[in-house]
Amino acid sequence: MISNVATPVFRKEGAPARLAASRRIRERLTEAGRRFHANDNIADILRPGELDELRAEVEARMHEVLDALVIDTSGDHNTAETARRVAKMFVDEVFRGRYEAPPVITSFPNVSHLNELMIVGPITVRSACSHHFCPIIGRVWIGILPNAASELVGLSKYARLCDWIMSRPQIQEEAVVMLADELERRIHPDGLAVVMEANHFCMHWRGVKDDHSVMTNSVMRGAFLQDATLRREFLGLLNRGTD
Repeated sequence: MISNVATPVFRKEGAPARLAASRRIRERLTEAGRRFHANDNIADILRPGELDELRAEVEARMHEVLDALVIDTSGDHNTAETARRVAKMFVDEVFRGRYEAPPVITSFPNVSHLNELMIVGPITVRSACSHHFCPIIGRVWIGILPNAASELVGLSKYARLCDWIMSRPQIQEEAVVMLADELERRIHPDGLAVVMEANHFCMHWRGVKDDHSVMTNSVMRGAFLQDATLRREFLGLLNRGTD
């Protein structure tokens, strides 16, 4: 359903009026029957130049938020550029995983028929809680049991894929599932395990303000789900690496 919220019409002087980029993008997504939740990627629906328009629209609306907070951006030199900075941060940095195409991951065949447990990590990840847009900062470990038909990828590619998944508003429970789904689709292993441990600033910075709480969750697929010995080996090596 298309939002009833009033959407501004942006135009250059002398140019015909047209709907704001956010409205045009939303209408295309709705017509295609596509979901556009906070942690969904919508890069394939964007058209050339729309990210620039979207950035300008976010900046304009952020000015309205600052006005609503009774912040004098015209008189306060510290906040005069805040709306522009926040718009750039959201679109180009912390939420760019929504608007960028997936990273190109070069793979190579498993010519040596490797079939032993591989562990990648810890990979530092940064995201934002979709409830409050507060930072989530943590670490991810990935366990892979390849087979002869598996695709193998370089170490840095795991970090790029993690960053692409996490650079959007998330909840941790869904983020690890999305990462596992993407890895399975690309690598086709016999077994896959993903463990994420993170600090949530929606707890540290607000609410209960508990500085010590850490959330850890995991996804186990294939052999890791079926073989308790393999699962114990993975978790044991992971715990040894965190000591």
